[in-house]
Amino acid sequence: MCGIVGYIGRRDATPVLIQGLKRLEYRGYDSFGIATVGSAIEVYKKNGRISDGEAGVVGLRGCTGIGHTRWATHGEPSDLNAHPHTDCSGRIAVVHNGVIENYGELKRQLAGRGHTFRSETDTEVIAHLIEEHYDGDLLAAVNATLPLLRGSYAVLAIAEDTPQIVAARDASPLVLGVGDAEIFAASDMTPLLEYTERVIFLEDGDVADLAPGRYTVYHGGQTVERPIELINWCVEDTRKGGFAHYMLKEIYEQPQSFYETIRAGIDEHVRQMVMEADEITLVACGTSYHTALAFKYLAEPLCNIPVRVEMGSEFKYFTPPLRGLAIAVSQSGETADTIAALKMAKARNCPTLAITNMQGSTVTRVADETLLMRAGPEIGVAATKSYTAQLAALMEIVNLRCEGAFDDVLSHAHLAIGDVLLQDINEAVALCSKAEHVFFVGRGAFYPVSMEGALKMKEISYVHAEGYAAGELKHGPFALLTPETPVVAVCTPGPTYGVMASNIKEMKARKAPVIALGVAGDTELAEIVDIFIPIPNTHLLVQVLTASVVLQLLAYHTACALQRDVDKPRNLAKSVTVE
Repeated sequence: MCGIVGYIGRRDATPVLIQGLKRLEYRGYDSFGIATVGSAIEVYKKNGRISDGEAGVVGLRGCTGIGHTRWATHGEPSDLNAHPHTDCSGRIAVVHNGVIENYGELKRQLAGRGHTFRSETDTEVIAHLIEEHYDGDLLAAVNATLPLLRGSYAVLAIAEDTPQIVAARDASPLVLGVGDAEIFAASDMTPLLEYTERVIFLEDGDVADLAPGRYTVYHGGQTVERPIELINWCVEDTRKGGFAHYMLKEIYEQPQSFYETIRAGIDEHVRQMVMEADEITLVACGTSYHTALAFKYLAEPLCNIPVRVEMGSEFKYFTPPLRGLAIAVSQSGETADTIAALKMAKARNCPTLAITNMQGSTVTRVADETLLMRAGPEIGVAATKSYTAQLAALMEIVNLRCEGAFDDVLSHAHLAIGDVLLQDINEAVALCSKAEHVFFVGRGAFYPVSMEGALKMKEISYVHAEGYAAGELKHGPFALLTPETPVVAVCTPGPTYGVMASNIKEMKARKAPVIALGVAGDTELAEIVDIFIPIPNTHLLVQVLTASVVLQLLAYHTACALQRDVDKPRNLAKSVTVE
């Protein structure tokens, strides 16, 4: 869960690498480093964020270089554990995203052969293994090293006096950018947008030999052709555009991203797959799991189709019986647990569909078909517009199974999202920012909405929050309710309105202050709660969206009131590429 970037070409590499690492900081930001090939390998690396420490990098020279921004897995954040890592002689440098599972064994073997280690990382073994095989041919040395590694990796390697980068990937993303007499490499497309729209998505097992103005891709020792694809994102999509934080910008982009995803529709292959399914299993993690669970609550009653929702992290070890269509939901398309589950579904001969925001990502190559979200780049670690774009894609599937019954609802839903962006939630923010614990509750499709609201609150404000099905509070969590424990409840008209109102009264009887989201004009609900936040009185599908957006804003403004680092919450990375 780190970001790597490489450059070889006609420019000074350092500014390109610095800018690329800034674009990748959402993938990891506890330390950073850069290595360039000048008269020798020059390395600068440091604990902390590149946005705070880039001044130390500017002295590095050369037109070939690699960089890394880290989210620690092996070894605490420190100058020594930061990448790049070098061999004993300092003639070879590598950066790595992934986990080398057998690094302990390899490290003992290398140390026994006289190698000296400077870090606690798994990555350093790669540099020393390349060193043992290096006789002036970097490509051959990397090829000899890779079979010794067990785990996942995206690796960039450079060597002294060699105008060359060798790139390799297995179970960790790596993208090449093709420019004018220059080649780029990165964990995803965001660092490439300023320089080229032509990209190559490497496959698992690929090794690429990069030189100024040329590249060669190998697989299994043989030269292979990987298609150059044109990306439709632009660099402006990765800038704040005058907003205080990326997260706020992305919250405000949701009407457009939802509309674009709905407008893109579903192609004929996916339509056939969805319509032929007699049951559906969705696999996802984190926020994507919440969208999948919301789909279950919508699809089962509206479409009369059985839906199972599984956590990707559990699926590999406790695989349920599988029949029908398997859908993998992943914002990045690189979520390791979700990809592993998707492969298992394919091994059981299930038709598979990926829902993702990332063109060319791993899930798109593993799945039989892809339904691409149209959210554009999302830089804030906490998912916002990718969440509602996922809901758009999943609601399109519901609409398809219901023979277009919700065409009008979905085509106008973006207007309601825009309306709630203007909602005044200052009272609710003031209450939550003073609390140590907050409960979020709902019923039906608003249960996963509440889970997502709680996740957003804990992710970026560090206020402990839990999401519950409202009826479950009396089965234990009531013991935690106090006058200092706010409850955020979503209560809209429908079959559970009466019992939900009763649940709220039960919470009030325990002295808990209640913030309620309900439809505009619901005076009965407004009278029984402490703070009432109205959302448009529209269709259930739209209410799921508008309630979600209000809860995003509640988390965002609470985090700002507590002076948290909204875009880069502690200990978190956006793309979880390791299990």
